[in-house]
Amino acid sequence: MQYATITGWGKCVPPATLTNDDLATFIETSDEWIKTRTGISQRHISHVNTSELASVAAKRALAAAGIEGSELDMIIMATATPDTLVPNIASTVQANIGASCAAFDINAACSGFLYGLGLASSQIRSGQSRKVLVIGAERLSFYLDWSRRETAVLFGDGAGAVVVEASDIEGGVLGYELHNDPDGREFLKTGFGTAMDRFEASSLDFYLQFDGQEIFKRAIHGMNNLSTKVLEKCAIDKDDVDLVIPHQANERIIDTLVSRMKVPKEKAFVNIANYGNTSAATIPIAICDALEKGVIKPNQTILSCAFGAGLTSAALLLKWGERVTPIAVSDAELPPCEMTGIELVKRAVDYFTNKQ
Repeated sequence: MQYATITGWGKCVPPATLTNDDLATFIETSDEWIKTRTGISQRHISHVNTSELASVAAKRALAAAGIEGSELDMIIMATATPDTLVPNIASTVQANIGASCAAFDINAACSGFLYGLGLASSQIRSGQSRKVLVIGAERLSFYLDWSRRETAVLFGDGAGAVVVEASDIEGGVLGYELHNDPDGREFLKTGFGTAMDRFEASSLDFYLQFDGQEIFKRAIHGMNNLSTKVLEKCAIDKDDVDLVIPHQANERIIDTLVSRMKVPKEKAFVNIANYGNTSAATIPIAICDALEKGVIKPNQTILSCAFGAGLTSAALLLKWGERVTPIAVSDAELPPCEMTGIELVKRAVDYFTNKQ
């Protein structure tokens, strides 16, 4: 039997940041207000397209795995903010890394990376694929109405990727659960799509819409429910989980989730302070950070869970392998950025604040 094991990992966050104090210069808010409600101190703002963030993360993940893009059998790109709807941006990444394989985008919003990782593991377990690249990449700053505090303070840009390979050694992805709650479709959405009236100027005013109270309640329920299911499916007790890597949407949600699951808070990895909510990119970025900090150790049992627009939810149980250091390091970098975070969002800020 083939097992699907993570052998490479890489992240890419743009250099420009937007701090809470920066936000307070054009929104009625403060560093204290944002931190106490979300745990966020800053977020990164991209000067490049989503596919460029994804390509750098992918190259770093391939180097960490010690393989070339030409060895891949499949690329799964999780994103809700692609450069283009047609063609998919997995094909852009494919060209950038020299791959020749199946490549496609999926949009499960913030749950997208776990959806992709689950699909990749199934491809490998079935014998259809041996090496799969899974990427979560977002440029959510593009969707924000910067006059709306409820969303402007939450989201950031970034990308993370992992290489999943077939192995004869038992472990890797032990099991996963995916779900969607269509009753919550209206609680988190953006109006961009073919339902727009192309000939109405107001159609260009699409932005991310968010019902925070409903999202909070349903997020905890969805992640807790699926986490319980995947633990039961794999016959693993929650006390045997070494580390929980949840979607980084809001520190309050994470605290409430682990409390409800009766998991010690110190087992939950949290890095939202530095990035904000990067949607499908939060979990792969968190995996990279946890490895860099030495939090992930060989043979640990790791539980990861997420929720997102749809309302999607996902949970995945993973047995980490022996290796926690990269085989090689890529020299891939983004092009230089000469602007600050405030300068990058200024045009959008001016547009939305002048409409009020």
